[in-house]
Amino acid sequence: MPEPLDAVLTEVRALLLDPALTRAVAAGRRRGRRPTVVRAELRPVTLKAGPRLQIATSDGARPYTRNVAPGPEASAAVDELLAEPFGNWHVETADATLQLRVTKSGEAQVHRAATTRPAATPSGNDRAKEYLLDPGDEIFAEIGGSAAKRRQVDAFLRALAATLPDDLSGPLRVVDLGCGNAYLTFAAYRYLTSRGLDVELVGVDVREDQRQRNTELAQRLGWADKVSFVAGTIADAAVDPSPDLVLALHACDTATDEALARAVRWDARWVLAAPCCHHDLAKQLRAQPAPGPYELLTRQGILRERFADVLTDALRAGLLRVHGYRAEVVEFVDSQHTPRNLLIRARRTGSDPTDAQRAEYRELVDQWRVTPRLETLLSSERTPVA
Repeated sequence: MPEPLDAVLTEVRALLLDPALTRAVAAGRRRGRRPTVVRAELRPVTLKAGPRLQIATSDGARPYTRNVAPGPEASAAVDELLAEPFGNWHVETADATLQLRVTKSGEAQVHRAATTRPAATPSGNDRAKEYLLDPGDEIFAEIGGSAAKRRQVDAFLRALAATLPDDLSGPLRVVDLGCGNAYLTFAAYRYLTSRGLDVELVGVDVREDQRQRNTELAQRLGWADKVSFVAGTIADAAVDPSPDLVLALHACDTATDEALARAVRWDARWVLAAPCCHHDLAKQLRAQPAPGPYELLTRQGILRERFADVLTDALRAGLLRVHGYRAEVVEFVDSQHTPRNLLIRARRTGSDPTDAQRAEYRELVDQWRVTPRLETLLSSERTPVA
């Protein structure tokens, strides 16, 4: 339930000045207002002169850091920051975590939780699992909180955290293509905003009933002004403006190619895609003999299917490199939980591909005499791979 903003800011002030403070981040902006800085981070430090409160701010172009002494100096600095019209505050102390989001109506949407402490003797297999999103977070009451789901959410968030730079600031626009029931979509929003980012997220799914369900859930969570959903295909759904980050998690077969193609056309800065059901190249491999000496790879059906998975994702990563991305294929969820456990992670560099990158992609395609769907999609609007 929303709370009066002034009362919650008073609570935030007490936490910021508490000796038990470990970290705090302010970011985003309130409706119709803009802070003088895009982000502020506070943390305690110990200098030769004694304990200080370190305040790092950024105006979007350059950072500025100052260390203020406890007492009146710290109080004045904190009051100055609280007077800024930030849209989000995330505050962690040794005992508690508070997340504040200012709604369109100027009220405070607040989540409070006790800080999870590790076991007294965390060693070996007895070490307590540290999740990026607290398993007790209210979001799990809405999306479901089974152990398997928490593991998948955590694996996804760790991949997301490894993709984005630590010093990311400013607004972040995210699109989740083929979002389905959107539990990873909502988890991504919760995690990104907990980092102090001003996030606008759009989920796309072909089913209208999913759009309605997800929209209602966003409203219940109080996020409807920042998290929205549209019904449409991955290739054609109306999304404007272009996103910074594109997610495509378990889009089946060539739907992953459609998502990657849209990300490239958007010049998205980051892409996370977990492919599923690689039928397209498997069908092409069945239709013709394998080049020598690789007949044993495709003679038996199960080996041909698994090889098609590997070949498909290798060619997808190669094409992304040819189109100006640094791409890698990493493990998503541990294979004991699902065999569909790979993740294509890409970051746009803007660099032109090298002749070697073009050649290694083309040589692999020509040798196996296949036509990747992603190449067809990108060639329709961009220069074909030579």
